[in-house]
Amino acid sequence: MITFIVSLLLLVAGYFFYGKLVEKVFHIDSKRKTPAISKPDGVDYIAMPWWRLFLIQFLNIAGVGPIFGAVMGMMFGPSAFLWIVFGTIFAGAVHDFTSGMISIRQNGASLTEIVGSQLGSVIRIIFTIFTVFLLILVGAVFVQSPASLLTSQITSVPMWVWVVVIFAYYLLATLLPIDKIIGRFYPIFGAILLFMAAGIMFMMLLHTISDPNISMPELWDGLKSHHPKGYPIFPMMFVSIACGAISGFHASQSPLVARCIENEKYGRKVFYGAMVLEGIVALIWAAAAGTYFHGIDGLLVYAGEGKGSAEIVSEISVGWLGKVGGFIAILGVIAAAITSGDTALRSARLSVADFIKYPQKKMTNRLIVSLPIFALSAFILFGVKFEILWRYFAWCNQTLSIFTLWACSIWLFKNKRAYFITMIPAMFMTAVCFTYILYAPEGLGLNYTLSYLIGICFAVIFMLMFCYWGKKYRINNAG
Repeated sequence: MITFIVSLLLLVAGYFFYGKLVEKVFHIDSKRKTPAISKPDGVDYIAMPWWRLFLIQFLNIAGVGPIFGAVMGMMFGPSAFLWIVFGTIFAGAVHDFTSGMISIRQNGASLTEIVGSQLGSVIRIIFTIFTVFLLILVGAVFVQSPASLLTSQITSVPMWVWVVVIFAYYLLATLLPIDKIIGRFYPIFGAILLFMAAGIMFMMLLHTISDPNISMPELWDGLKSHHPKGYPIFPMMFVSIACGAISGFHASQSPLVARCIENEKYGRKVFYGAMVLEGIVALIWAAAAGTYFHGIDGLLVYAGEGKGSAEIVSEISVGWLGKVGGFIAILGVIAAAITSGDTALRSARLSVADFIKYPQKKMTNRLIVSLPIFALSAFILFGVKFEILWRYFAWCNQTLSIFTLWACSIWLFKNKRAYFITMIPAMFMTAVCFTYILYAPEGLGLNYTLSYLIGICFAVIFMLMFCYWGKKYRINNAG
């Protein structure tokens, strides 16, 4: 319990102290007009209160990542707590804040436009393709997972019906103005998700205090990997726990909110704050997975019976909250998935439209861009097994953060800011993602030591390229 409580306090402290430092580094200008004020269009650029945008951003980025990912991450052991806490404070929240604020400074530009403006036109093309592919993957993943959970709770309705219903909702959320569905219903979904997390945390603490046979995993239990397949913590755990620590997907969502913020002074609350809250949700579920089954070994035994993350989450929810409370908690998980799937596909529409310079004010224009995106998402959903789909989604998700962090580092450098706040996590994530794709079974399956060394080399090469570019930039702009 001590590890959990200290981790929780560190996350809160991170928002108030490191978050404030990051805000200072960026140089917030409360007098500068935001895109919502300077170019409202009634569709995507609509000024909304910061608290509503905070909930929208939180639900945009949350998905099932901080829940399913945290459960899978705890299978590696208590080291999951360290990654959730320090990954959130020093990497994820900084990543979300800087990408969101740069979008505001660039008139609500999509992530693809931000990266292209900093890394060049060739990278812009590659990155746009990669980003849209990831967003389509997210759409497929976040149709499958809520449909599966709904089927488990309402067995009389076939899964394909839920798939159709969710896709229909996604299409409406993608086409209609942002304040019609997303802005109106997200606060309700947010309340459900927060109720779920708070309920699980309360029952976990209650059982731990009242029952001497139940205890939470602690750091001093050992930091070695517990994974049943013998996977090493680095890089495997850092990819498994994505949305609960850092996620490239988040930066693709931030421009949706950046187009609606009334004032730059709300940036830390909305972007940095939403990521910290997501880290807290991931922390709760990681601790719950390691506590409910009487330790990590018990979790591994249950998972070894063929139970996936959805079954584990359902078992914990019903076991601790009862049938009614468990059902509401599962609804929270479903809401988390759906509210990331709809904005992912909306972001895909905006990214494609920005790339081809195709105006989106008319409904017909939005429909023309959206239909191929939805068709591809449906094809992937029905053509790829969920387990494989999730693995590639997780790696693509983390790889996206590499592009974003390096682009943010360049922007900070150009604007004479302390770029180390994004460069250090950029180097770390570069090493993680390259090592993963070289070592993982779904990647090249190379020797671990070789993969690790090559991953580190790529991180160093990227840093040297950044330093070389910085030196040339200073020379060319000396006057």
